Amino acid sequence: MASSTGNEKGMNPVLRISQLDALELNKALEQLVWSQFTSCFHGFKPGVLAHFEPEVKAFLSLILWRFTIYSKNATVGQAILNIQYKNNLSQTEKYQPLSKHQKLWYLIFTVGGRWFEERCYDLFSNRQQQSFSKFKNYISFGAGLLKLCGLLNFLIFLRKGTFATLTERILGIRSVFCKPQSVRQVGFEYMNRELLWHGFAEFLIYLLPLINVQKLKLKISSWCLPIAGLSSSENTLADHCRECSLCGEWPTMPHTIGCPHVFCYYCIKSNYLFDMYFTCPKCGSEVHTLQPLKYKIEMTELHV
Repeated sequence: MASSTGNEKGMNPVLRISQLDALELNKALEQLVWSQFTSCFHGFKPGVLAHFEPEVKAFLSLILWRFTIYSKNATVGQAILNIQYKNNLSQTEKYQPLSKHQKLWYLIFTVGGRWFEERCYDLFSNRQQQSFSKFKNYISFGAGLLKLCGLLNFLIFLRKGTFATLTERILGIRSVFCKPQSVRQVGFEYMNRELLWHGFAEFLIYLLPLINVQKLKLKISSWCLPIAGLSSSENTLADHCRECSLCGEWPTMPHTIGCPHVFCYYCIKSNYLFDMYFTCPKCGSEVHTLQPLKYKIEMTELHV
């Protein structure tokens, strides 16, 4: 833990994710500044900045460096995350700001190195002479070697958590917190409530498909509205049941399931194939036997 007195800020290490977030914020800011700058030239001819793009980017980066690293010892991304650079070459544990030489070399390595890479690519891209070709190969080899060193430095950073970039390791500058970090008081009431609700919702999603809602509805309706006064004889069945208990129309190929009600063959068959535990919607009886009605129901009964 960092001490709350004095300037001993190097005792509290900066998280790796915070250092990486600061780098991403710096890239996003540079891209935002460049897009805002190029929008000022939309009224000009296309490609007016193409010949001077490396120099313009270097100039904008120089301005950002002047008001960030040079004046505040921190980039914009680091300032947002309460981080700044410390001179790690000093022997004392107290906070020491960057020296002028470190700031200047930081400018040369970051801004100057990027400008040199882009400008050299433009200079030697159309050159066909042998001397230029060799010089281009040397530059490409040097750039590849720097990329490899940057990769090794990143792997070491993931292991130890210091010096996120190769420039920081060469110059001996380290990220530390601007202010001592206090212990956070985390409340888990909201998290527990959300976990409980999501668990209950997942349980309902798993349970509801297993419940036969239609059968449950028919059971409740049969209990609330019991059917009385119906005869079980087939003659009474033919006299009273002049409509299908499912579709409400005159029964086509009338069938019974063992209760005093008549169904169309296609209605009862499709429902029974869909649900093998299908019950009568009027009395709640289960399907015992699916048999055709023996006595014919005359169509003249519709007009009686």
